[in-house]
Amino acid sequence: MCGIVGIVGKTPVAQSLYDGLTVIQHRGQDAAGIMTIDQNMFNLRKANGLVRDVFHTRHMKRLSGNMGIGHVRYPTAGTSSSAEAQPFYVNSPFGIAFAHNGNLTNAHELQEEVFRIARRHINTTSDSELLLNILAHELQQVAGLSVSAEHIFEVVTKVHKKIRGAYAVVAAIIGQGIVAFRDPHGIRPLALGKRMSELGEEWMVASESVALDAVGFQFVRDVMPGEAVFITEEGQLHTRQCAENPVTSPCIFEFVYFARPDSFIDGISVYASRVNMGRKLGEKIKREWADLDIDVVIPIPETSMDVALQIANTLELPYRQGFVKNRYIGRTFIMPGQTMRKKSVRRKLNAISSEFKGKSVLLVDDSIVRGTTSGQIIEMARESGAKKVYFASAAPEIRFPNVYGIDMPSANELIAYGREIDQIAELIQADGLIFQDISDLVEAVREENESIQRFETSVFDGNYITADIDQEYLERIDMSRGEQSRNAPVVQAELSNLDVHNIDAAD
Repeated sequence: MCGIVGIVGKTPVAQSLYDGLTVIQHRGQDAAGIMTIDQNMFNLRKANGLVRDVFHTRHMKRLSGNMGIGHVRYPTAGTSSSAEAQPFYVNSPFGIAFAHNGNLTNAHELQEEVFRIARRHINTTSDSELLLNILAHELQQVAGLSVSAEHIFEVVTKVHKKIRGAYAVVAAIIGQGIVAFRDPHGIRPLALGKRMSELGEEWMVASESVALDAVGFQFVRDVMPGEAVFITEEGQLHTRQCAENPVTSPCIFEFVYFARPDSFIDGISVYASRVNMGRKLGEKIKREWADLDIDVVIPIPETSMDVALQIANTLELPYRQGFVKNRYIGRTFIMPGQTMRKKSVRRKLNAISSEFKGKSVLLVDDSIVRGTTSGQIIEMARESGAKKVYFASAAPEIRFPNVYGIDMPSANELIAYGREIDQIAELIQADGLIFQDISDLVEAVREENESIQRFETSVFDGNYITADIDQEYLERIDMSRGEQSRNAPVVQAELSNLDVHNIDAAD
């Protein structure tokens, strides 16, 4: 999972890019980068680390120019090498800087095509660099000495036809402007904003609307699935739908976990959707756990706090903060390597013993992925004196690999794969375990925008919306995980047993 920003301004944009990346740091903590353009020259700073650690005063001074893009990265494909930090760039045509959030599902075939037809060399294992070279090659075929909006839309149309998967893209072209586009399913989010200055209109695109808020841009709208946005250096905005059959199908995990609660994605308040999740889960607990002696509802900070509060209100039970989070430790779910995740949990959270001692507690989390964190948190609750520990997940069981840019592509890392709920409860040592029903989750999010007919829910139901995921693909991804996959503590699962479904875009 990654975060992208791009700005065409009337004054230097480096500070605004930095501020925008800072508020979407939750989307990637492995690497950060900013590329600006000034006097037809690229100015680049990128490295592994958090935004605050990658950019120092000396770097910011060199990032001159009124146009630029930025990226925060977590390695869901490739490696965590600094060579794969973004933005990437190519010198021809014109000079293009590029940042990408998502994952291409046909990257393997495209690599051969790019070398054979375009004679372009891909220097990393990143599908983002691959996508950049496809874009550059198509642009080279249609553009002359300058680029028009028509050229851009023709190029993006061709790119959509070549690539599959999830992608939100921003690219800066020297002497021309900024291009942004989103995959035809709208799996990964992208927002458009505008700011008026004394010198004229300034434009910004970003993975989440909060990035616009942070730098004083007014949210205009979401970039539509399949749509391309071209903003010239002078600040002229051009947009066009470039996909044949776009269908808005956003990743539902954005609302469960990834996005900030103050973001709006595809017309949906992330905060409101989580409140709805809590209400529906609370109603399910009331129906199915009526006989349980729950004394208090305690969230596992921070994503689940809104959900837990609504559960407590629905059940008419006390809501308490039982854990204190160390805000200077990164999110364990998006940390590279299972060993690092295990070591970080107790450094990240500390229990308030008085809220657990002698009580039957209901712990609430947004989801259970590998089960490592959940098990350790339940252990902490018992060590603090809890009489019984029940566990509720705002999301359904995660049983299938993700192939669209989330760091859980291997079935053998998923605690719910091939197991029933009582087996999962035994593994994490919970006295009771309840998951949100997938129908309730979808409805909880859809309540905020009923025009959306479906969501990307493959991690829960195995329905891969791009209709191109087969067993060979999953096995190839599993092998590519290498050592990171082998460190997973969950019993190895046979990928051949996965019940994989594909949804045709025309359905």
